[in-house]
Amino acid sequence: MHDLPELTRSELAARLNALRLAQRSQPMPDWSMRAARLMTLQRLIVENRAALIAAVNQDFGQRPAQETELLELVPVLAGIEHALKQGKRWMRLRRRAVGWRLWPASGWQMPQPRGVIGIVVPWNYPLFLSLGPLTGALAAGNRVMIKLSESSPAVFALMHKLIGDYFSPDEVVVYGGKVEEARAFVSLPFDQILFTGSTDVGRSVMTAAAGNLTPVVLELGGKSPALILDECDFEQAVSRILYGKLVNGGQTCVAPDYVLLPAGRETDFIAVARRWAERLYPAFPRDFASMATASQFKRMQTIHDEALTLGALAHGLLPTANADAVTRFFPPFVYTGVPDESRLLSEELFGPLLPLVPYQTLDEALDWINDRPHPLALYVFTRSRRAARQVLQRTHAGGVTINDTLLHIAAAELPFGGVGASGMGAYHGKDGFDAMSHLKPVLRQGPIRALDWLAPPYGAQFDRLVKWLTR
Repeated sequence: MHDLPELTRSELAARLNALRLAQRSQPMPDWSMRAARLMTLQRLIVENRAALIAAVNQDFGQRPAQETELLELVPVLAGIEHALKQGKRWMRLRRRAVGWRLWPASGWQMPQPRGVIGIVVPWNYPLFLSLGPLTGALAAGNRVMIKLSESSPAVFALMHKLIGDYFSPDEVVVYGGKVEEARAFVSLPFDQILFTGSTDVGRSVMTAAAGNLTPVVLELGGKSPALILDECDFEQAVSRILYGKLVNGGQTCVAPDYVLLPAGRETDFIAVARRWAERLYPAFPRDFASMATASQFKRMQTIHDEALTLGALAHGLLPTANADAVTRFFPPFVYTGVPDESRLLSEELFGPLLPLVPYQTLDEALDWINDRPHPLALYVFTRSRRAARQVLQRTHAGGVTINDTLLHIAAAELPFGGVGASGMGAYHGKDGFDAMSHLKPVLRQGPIRALDWLAPPYGAQFDRLVKWLTR
């Protein structure tokens, strides 16, 4: 069922050209057409909810249906609903002042579809990170090619069928394939590429896109810190960090990757974390996602073993739970005494491993964050608005949630994007519409113009007017 034929670069290019020709025949779809496509996407999800959830579970080995529902389908459906309500308004011409010096001209921006968007999707949230960007692309009036991960064969097979059943082949198409096909995909001359994945692969995507001068939106990763300040609600902070870390088995690009906490609170953190882990997962591994691939499981084991070799202490949060290479379940651990050079503190973890980094002063904690590449997300726990404002002003991150984790990515009107090593560009809601549109500037001049008085032959009048214009 999953062995659909891979396409060569020339075949992919032919599909892209077909989409581009279709777009050229309808370069500015009206709102009724865009809304119809969004409602088609909505219907695809609602009518095939169970099958989509089952396909994700099949690819993972085990992924709780409730997590796929809550973390993937709910936000996508919310995004479609938001686009249906607001999209017609987003399409309107946007008046822009052109300044009195160009009198009597007027100016505006016209949101125009970019054309054909290429969306490259990772394996960890294959529905949210394909159908979410697809929502913005359709609202903006584009055609779309989607490339799913080779690690999501069941999702690919199902999506390939459903997209073919619900959409015309000149509207949206879906591909799978291995690394070679992914390289061929991103080297095509799309009108825009949206890529979600690792920083290293993001560099390769940007290099390939540069050959065609294709604009890119890169949603990458990095080590997203959770910063606990002295005066926060400590129990609440630990519980919310733990949920954000362990949902989807930690395989979330905006999961807390390490915790900065006041020195001396490590033992308190471990005690609270154990209590909450046992409350969340009383029958582990029930309700817990397995590592999605054998290589991902092996990576968790290697990082864990290396940390112990370097002298770190591992504190199991579920003492009776053991790692199992056959089922790919890896239990959650918190680490103390972690050397800076360990992979626990130098790589994005993407699993249920959580190092603790103690600090003495807030300045020290902020220096720790700022000495490292800008993260995709930052979480700060504090009761003080002043302290929160200080953290916001002195750090860079793609997005921030205060006193919780993950939630900024679920807000339809907040853009989701990275900064520096964690990405560039942003989407979701209106920001997604704008990112996948060309906001074309237009100036309309009147029957007379001030410039006529500045035309050659130059003389005293010109000098007087320029002096007045630059006063």
